[in-house]
Amino acid sequence: MSMFCYQCQEAAGNEGCTVKGVCGKEPETANLQDLLIWLSKGISYFGVKAREAGIEDEEASLFVTESLFSTVTNVNFDDEWFEERINRSYEVRSRIREKYESQAGELENSEHPEAATWRSHNLDKCHEKAREAGVMTTENEDVRSLRELLTYGIKGIAAYADHAYVLGEKKQEIFDFIQKGLAATLDDSLGVADLVDLVIEAGNIAVETMETLDQANTGAYGDPEPTEVNIGVRDNPGILISGHDLKDMEELLEQTEGEGVDVYTHGEMLPANAYPAFKKYDHFVGNYGNSWWKQNEEFEKFNGPILMTTNCLVPPEDSYKERVYTTGVVSFPGLTHIENRKNGGHKDFWEIIDHAKETEPPQELESGTIPGGFAHDAVLSRADDIIKGIQSGDIRGFVVMAGCDGRHASRDYYKEVARELPEDTIILTAGCAKFRYNKLDLGTINGIPRILDAGQCNDSYSLIKIAGELAKATGVDDINELPIAYDIAWYEQKAVTVLLALLSQGIKGIRLGPTLPAFVSEGVLDVLVDKFDIKPIKTVEDDVEAILEEL
Repeated sequence: MSMFCYQCQEAAGNEGCTVKGVCGKEPETANLQDLLIWLSKGISYFGVKAREAGIEDEEASLFVTESLFSTVTNVNFDDEWFEERINRSYEVRSRIREKYESQAGELENSEHPEAATWRSHNLDKCHEKAREAGVMTTENEDVRSLRELLTYGIKGIAAYADHAYVLGEKKQEIFDFIQKGLAATLDDSLGVADLVDLVIEAGNIAVETMETLDQANTGAYGDPEPTEVNIGVRDNPGILISGHDLKDMEELLEQTEGEGVDVYTHGEMLPANAYPAFKKYDHFVGNYGNSWWKQNEEFEKFNGPILMTTNCLVPPEDSYKERVYTTGVVSFPGLTHIENRKNGGHKDFWEIIDHAKETEPPQELESGTIPGGFAHDAVLSRADDIIKGIQSGDIRGFVVMAGCDGRHASRDYYKEVARELPEDTIILTAGCAKFRYNKLDLGTINGIPRILDAGQCNDSYSLIKIAGELAKATGVDDINELPIAYDIAWYEQKAVTVLLALLSQGIKGIRLGPTLPAFVSEGVLDVLVDKFDIKPIKTVEDDVEAILEEL
């Protein structure tokens, strides 16, 4: 095998990509990512030891967090970026190791895992080592499965923690767990039971991380409001911003104000339309396009430049490649990269703005509006109406259809489920899975829309909070007694994080699709089924019938 990667739902044959990633990732890139993750585990090994000795190193914590984020599916395809990051990892690891050894007095020849000691600045040797540092180095299938499940959950935690950090919100316990979990994957003394406990702990930390990011976003930009988002276009040149980073959104809007350039959201940036702080900008038009995987078609028609702020980048076509810009941990060979903020300043988006002024207005894809902005504050403000609706029988229950979208035609299952659910049910959603059904006209129940979009994938925290508050309000002791069913779509590692967050809350009976993760072994699946009643999706008819029996 020239590579091995099975971290996303589209892993070849639902087993693993071995020649080239379905995402477009070349084998050299996949291997370098494996090496960076492995070295990050080595940094974390010393980070845990340093913390036990009372030593904190925020720079090391942030380095590990950003490094993990860069390896999430569809974030970074740039070998040079990873080579530079790998070289930096030696410096970060040496610094925290020296701090620990000077404090604890440990001898340098003490036995440490290879990930905590290996280094080479020779690129050929790095590429050779990269081919050895991947998933398959763990021989026991169940241990390997749990180590990867834990690592992927931590990747999502890292992504959300990074977004919060950019907005000035951080919790040391989150950074601490990232390193604790990574270091644990190097410890051969930990068996299946130990790793299961760590996976559940990752779910608890995931909830805390999403809550921290929620506080960061709402503290900076206000609570999302129910909003009808325009999906048409105007006659001005435009900039399309995609991803999840609201700080980038804010600075782009500030810098484009009065410049005759409109700003449109795309993909997971759609929920930005519901934040009060962004509504004051007249040149903020609305959302353009659909889910991430339609980029090759829709970016072509947008005509203006596109800014990719986080993951969901599809390798661009030559016909529009020169209009795509990256920033943060996103990078792709040949694309212009907007540098990070320095000394508390702003990112400089003027190259994109000047580029936009030379382009034609976007080609219209569709017209009208779609609803959004139903995060926890907006939904819980209607809690009394919801409870009355449940008690009166007007609302039979809720179906959580959160998660990711992807290329597979089988994902039309979620659109068909949305269509087939009866008129007395309400869909709670977050993440890009909603693009399969968020333009369906499903009506309302007593003025409450039947599709309540809480926002980005990290806004799945809203769905957890809504369920918890409804349980309190109705006096339900077990959250599973609420009239809520879970039908989750997954694609990449942040969806794994959301799944672990739900499991950590004791939620059982989650349907997962369109396929079960390739990285979950039969033995680990048996544990998840026994402990949480995880189940694969079936047919639309079978699942709708079963969902209605659960409500």
